[in-house]
Amino acid sequence: MTILLLAMLVTTEIAFLAAEFSRMSEKREWNKKRLMIDLIEIAVFGLMLLLPDIDLSFRFTGLAVILAVRAVFACIRHLAGRKSDKQKRRSGKIVSLVLSGMMFASALIPAFLFKSYKGRPLTGEYTPVECTAILTDTSRKEGFEQDGSCREVPVHLFYPDEAENIPDHSLPLVIFSHGAFGWYQSNMSAYQELASNGYVVASIEHPYHSLFTKDTSGKTIIADKKFLSDAMGIGNSDAEVPDTEELFRTESEWIDLRIADMGFAVDMLKAAADEQDFSAWTFTDDSREQSETAVRLIDSGKIGLMGHSLGGATAVTVGRRDDIAAAIDIDGTMLGEQLDFVDGKYVVNEEPYNKPLLVIDNEKHHNERIEAMKTDYVYANNVVLENAENAYNTYFVGSGHLNYTDLPLISPFFAKMLGTGDIDPEKCTDTLNKLILDFYDSSLKGKGEFSVQEHY
Repeated sequence: MTILLLAMLVTTEIAFLAAEFSRMSEKREWNKKRLMIDLIEIAVFGLMLLLPDIDLSFRFTGLAVILAVRAVFACIRHLAGRKSDKQKRRSGKIVSLVLSGMMFASALIPAFLFKSYKGRPLTGEYTPVECTAILTDTSRKEGFEQDGSCREVPVHLFYPDEAENIPDHSLPLVIFSHGAFGWYQSNMSAYQELASNGYVVASIEHPYHSLFTKDTSGKTIIADKKFLSDAMGIGNSDAEVPDTEELFRTESEWIDLRIADMGFAVDMLKAAADEQDFSAWTFTDDSREQSETAVRLIDSGKIGLMGHSLGGATAVTVGRRDDIAAAIDIDGTMLGEQLDFVDGKYVVNEEPYNKPLLVIDNEKHHNERIEAMKTDYVYANNVVLENAENAYNTYFVGSGHLNYTDLPLISPFFAKMLGTGDIDPEKCTDTLNKLILDFYDSSLKGKGEFSVQEHY
């Protein structure tokens, strides 16, 4: 639809130029016709708003502003113009066409880069709502700053809007951790699906690992440049990054920070649910009442963890806590299970994983894991799965790393740049979310026995 809109606007300009090119219009007459064309283009955009994928969101705001400004200036020129013998030159008409096309195309860049995404269909009986708070860990200093400030962990809560009809402490809690330079909305469709089916979901952010977030002062915190550079270099699928002790130390720093963040979030959410202790909480946008409502619903005896990529690795290791009932690793290498690096090999935690664990890989990741099993390469995921008491593993044929987030549904362009496969994005997302829901229904709610296919 975006291409059609651009084509209609440019066609209008071409038709106007063709009609006027051989005419030697006096400037006042040209200005009048220019105003008519500008108004026609506004009408075209207005009619296109009735069609799917065209709206007044940020994707088309720039175009709407340009059309309006052009019409206003054309009106001013027409009203202020005096009768004159001067004629509009042909070169000026051509320049007008070219500039118009360039402005339209530039204004529509957001519409080409992002889709009109309004989420996936939900299967539950509840309506999800969201609120935000920030947890401050006074026991840790912020290592990315030099001002002595404490580490902050933003938490975004998703829960049923029909909370007044739900008994206190009756809903399981699921805590999500995003991937490297991801953000809290990376798997929004999964949070909403869980909330619609009677869960409270807490999507936490890791400041300076997140693409961007905000602190308690309202300041925007963007991803740390060094972390961003290192993570992109190590994660580059086209580069051979040898296992070294330096690599182990770097990745250990990342995962240790995230493990501390998620562990702190677990503690604070439990304290708030069990003891109404909100001493570490800072509320934003008048969200205290909503946060208290969400926390009131939490059954702190039924907590599941999950995450994507580095967040999935975080969920696995924090999931070893006695107060965690289940964990999901969505396409993450379990860095937290790597205890050391000795004689060119990783030393991996071999302690049995004694709770339900679901591991979902992309196709390439799955194939690499299988190849590692055929050699003496010590790969953390293989070791954990081999020693797990109740683990499930699967992969999606044709999937890439970013297929396990909502990004392909929001911006196929950026998702392709960062790594997706040829699997249908909607089918992949819906299948992933159903697996997540079925797994937690079984492990946290005791509804049926969970099973998984070898691949999807």
